[in-house]
Amino acid sequence: MAKKQKRKGNSGNSDGASVQVAQEQTALDIRSFLYVGGRDCQVAHLRQIASKHGAELIHHDGGLREAVSRIDTVLPSVDCVFCPIDCISHDACLRVKTGCKKFGKTFVPLRNGSKSSLERALQTMKERNDERRTS
Repeated sequence: MAKKQKRKGNSGNSDGASVQVAQEQTALDIRSFLYVGGRDCQVAHLRQIASKHGAELIHHDGGLREAVSRIDTVLPSVDCVFCPIDCISHDACLRVKTGCKKFGKTFVPLRNGSKSSLERALQTMKERNDERRTS
C-alpha cells in the first residue's frame, strides 16, 4: 500500500521514476542476474520486469542453442541466478547449482517459467533485504 502512495506522490516529478528505480535497486541489492532456461518468447518481458526492479537480466537458454559451458563464464559476473525448473535441461540446472556453490552466488529455483514467478521471486528478495536492513 505504501508503495502505491509513493508512486502517486512522484507522478508529478519527472525524476520520480529514476528515484524509485534507484530505491528499488538499493532495496533489492541485485545489479544483474542470470536467468537460465525459460521460454524464448518471454525474455523481453522478463527484461522489463528486471529493469523495473533496477537490475539487468542476462539470459541463457539452458542448452537449447547456447552451449551449457557458457554458464560457467557468465556466473562470476552476476549477483544471483534464477532458474525455472520446468523449462531447463537437467544438465544446465546441475551446472547452475554447482556453479553457484563454487562462486558463492544465490541460486533461486522458480516453480515455472512464467513472468509472475520471476516477479514474485524478485519481490520476495526485496522484502527480505528490507527486513534485514531494519533489524
